[in-house]
Amino acid sequence: MFATYRPILSLLRGTAFLLAASGLHGLLLPLRGQEEGFSTTVLGLLGTAWAGGFVGGCFLAPRLVRRAGHVRAFGAFAASGAIIALLTGLMIHPVAWIILRAATGFTMAGAFMVIESWLNEKATNENRGTVFGLYMMVTYASIMAGQMIVAAGDVHTDSLFMVAGIFFCLALLPTAMSTAATPKPLQDVALDVRGLYANSPVAFFGCLLVGVANGAWGTLGAVYGARIGITTAEIALMMSLVVVAGAAMQLPVGRVSDRTDRRYVLAAASLGAALFGLLVFFVTPRSGVTVIVMTACYGALAYTLYSLAVAHANDHASPEDFVKVSGGLLLLYGFGTMIGPLLGSLLMSWMRPESLFLATALAHIALAAYTLLRISKRAPVPVDAREAFKTMPSERGATPEAARLDPRIKPEQDG
Repeated sequence: MFATYRPILSLLRGTAFLLAASGLHGLLLPLRGQEEGFSTTVLGLLGTAWAGGFVGGCFLAPRLVRRAGHVRAFGAFAASGAIIALLTGLMIHPVAWIILRAATGFTMAGAFMVIESWLNEKATNENRGTVFGLYMMVTYASIMAGQMIVAAGDVHTDSLFMVAGIFFCLALLPTAMSTAATPKPLQDVALDVRGLYANSPVAFFGCLLVGVANGAWGTLGAVYGARIGITTAEIALMMSLVVVAGAAMQLPVGRVSDRTDRRYVLAAASLGAALFGLLVFFVTPRSGVTVIVMTACYGALAYTLYSLAVAHANDHASPEDFVKVSGGLLLLYGFGTMIGPLLGSLLMSWMRPESLFLATALAHIALAAYTLLRISKRAPVPVDAREAFKTMPSERGATPEAARLDPRIKPEQDG
């Protein structure tokens, strides 16, 4: 049994280092930028640049991988990540950081597409669910570990930039040393906007709006923490627990949605996330413990929404279209994450740090309102005709290749 999973475990080790590096670097930049006096708008543009680079990478990386092969392409992406991490420590300048952040998004998209296509190739009908579950566990644990490294370091020095570079390099080793055969060439990514909307208007706008909210929080959450005066360790714990709380709540919320109209659950979770966001805005907590608890409650609901929207879309899609639908929704989510940081930074600049939660609340309220509107216009899918809920990672960018890891997808359907 261990021999069966050995190639997969090697890939997952590389994934763990890659995600730890990404989590560390992604939290370090807004904290260091805040210390350097970068404006809120600049810090928001870092998130928009990353998301833009990531979406662009989803479209362009398959061509690069087909030209160079999986191993060499992954090596180039990971090495580029290390170089960029070190350059951000050497070039402390807003314009340089925005450009480099876009490049980071591009390289991360390429690296994730290689890993996810490789895992999909190694997965069989019998172990696909296990592989998918292991991938989710590694995703959440590695992001949290990378963010918590920031708490142990000093954001005022260059050491954490070096640590991020080291982790990017470590991600190279398991793949470079692997003797496993490389998978089939990556397929080009396409976005069928009209088809996605026709399949499920709720999922279409849902993924876009969830991207707006999650993009705002993921980019500016650390800035919010720094500006209200909590410690770096508390900021790192806050950002990590938002992700962990969302991961922990996905299955309970998903199981409820399996038994009723998912749109009611989606609307309720959206309103709950908006409520907790507005509570932070009006209460303006300053105690680190209070902030962590309130934001974790926010994350427990906000980070279930993407998976609910995708599950609802797949309820309306035929099994052979799961990959196309899920991959398209991932790209819509990516476009949303380009908008969110700009909206959040504008509100934080005009008002106060807690205005970040006005940006997320606007997106969540809009999602809840549109979902409730659509309930009166389309009958729900019968319970016995629905696909079972599956967790999906939305706290970091996921590529369309991740859709192929869904245990509901059989290899013969993938293509």
